[in-house]
Amino acid sequence: MTKEKLALEIIERLKKEYPDAGCTLDYDQAWKLLVSVRLAAQCTDARVNVVVEGLYEKFPDVDALAAAAVAEIEEIVRPCGLGKSKARDISACMKILKEDYDGKIPKDFNALLKLPGVGRKSANLIMGDVFGEPAIVTDTHCIRLVNRMGLVDGIKEPKKVEMALWKIIPPKEGSDFCHRLVYHGRDICTARTKPYCDRCCLQDICAKNGVE
Repeated sequence: MTKEKLALEIIERLKKEYPDAGCTLDYDQAWKLLVSVRLAAQCTDARVNVVVEGLYEKFPDVDALAAAAVAEIEEIVRPCGLGKSKARDISACMKILKEDYDGKIPKDFNALLKLPGVGRKSANLIMGDVFGEPAIVTDTHCIRLVNRMGLVDGIKEPKKVEMALWKIIPPKEGSDFCHRLVYHGRDICTARTKPYCDRCCLQDICAKNGVE
């Protein structure tokens, strides 16, 4: 089976397994996703979702967060780890949104990459979830699973994985596919325990059958 055919089969099976999969970061405005994805670095989405409640209670919009002292932001986001650098990036980012984009998120991948603390993973997440554009989010689940499944061959560097997946994943499927990989990676194809291959909907087509 070619990688292209394998990718299509995996996409269809994961659709049936996780029909309602979506972003696991809570947000109701685009700028909040930008904040949350920065806080999610080396932190669980579940913890981020709790921490941002306090952040938005004190700073409810872009203007308020842009005007906040970095130390005040850091105090609230510290439970997410790397509090000093995350607070600094969030503050700088909100100032740019306020001054250059009228408080809104730029709908341009390269413009997103220029925002403090925003890398390709974050920019792709925003392009896919906020704007509905083709996107491939190469987080740790994605990288681990696509290597195990045989969609990429021993590639660990996020950008290289992303570029390899663009060649075999239909653009309209990329964003949802990556969300489903997160669900599958948490429930079945786990990182810290042996994968539950006996319960995997991909067992018969997985290149490594969960064995690394």
